[in-house]
Amino acid sequence: MNLPVLAAAIIFWLAAWAFNEWLVRQKFESDIANSAARFAVPLLFGITILVLWEGVVRGFQVPSVLLPAPSMIWQRLINSLPTLGADFRQTFLKAVLIGYALGCGLGFAVAILIDRSPFLQKGLLPLGNFVSALPVIGVAPIMVMWFGFDWQSKVAVVVIMTFFPMLVNTVAGLAAASHMERDLMRTYAASWWQTLVKLRLPAAWPFIFTALKINSTLALIGAIVAEFFGTPIVGMGFRISTEVGRMNVDMVWAEIAVAAVAGSAFYGVVALIERAVTFWHPSIRGGRA
Repeated sequence: MNLPVLAAAIIFWLAAWAFNEWLVRQKFESDIANSAARFAVPLLFGITILVLWEGVVRGFQVPSVLLPAPSMIWQRLINSLPTLGADFRQTFLKAVLIGYALGCGLGFAVAILIDRSPFLQKGLLPLGNFVSALPVIGVAPIMVMWFGFDWQSKVAVVVIMTFFPMLVNTVAGLAAASHMERDLMRTYAASWWQTLVKLRLPAAWPFIFTALKINSTLALIGAIVAEFFGTPIVGMGFRISTEVGRMNVDMVWAEIAVAAVAGSAFYGVVALIERAVTFWHPSIRGGRA
């Protein structure tokens, strides 16, 4: 056991925790300083987690096959950039983005059709709730058999996983406008499409963006898991399953780190678009989203 390393990591963690506690209570006169403080708090918290992780692994001399240190993972990541880049292109740029766009777009379009048809609303929504509960490990092998081993089968899995959350949330959002507001639109002799565009869709945007943010993580999870059941010799899921079998755990964690950064960035982009589109919503105006 390496006690000095472990003690140094714990001391750093406690000091950073105390500084964060002080920082979150400060109200600076400058808006730039307040923004910098809001950014520094999670950044410092993440750094303390990594330092504590490093100290625990080195202090207790944990075998790397069980849990590699962050410095070891970073070294593997830097030395494997071409491989990680190829996996990122295969999984994220092809399967995730294409499947996300298709699944969310189809879910939105079908929700508009369902809103126009009470028959579809009563018949398709229960079916959608049933299909959305299907486990991805049951759907992925079937999609691989239908669409082959390349990224097209992963797109199909992502479409299935993102379609129904978008469908259900959009239908709920379209019903969010009150009867009084709809009656007001009728007094203006507004058509169904005018009411949809000017009243019901703006009221539905918070629900739609909730689905978009949920789907941004579901799409990445679905694509990675689908690659466990058949893929060319490239992709995040393929690399994770292969390197685990070879006991190269540092490479597995490097892939996980790339997936985490990509997923967080994707979620952040969707959240920024939400702030621009739904600037009028109380959660945005109150600074809580």
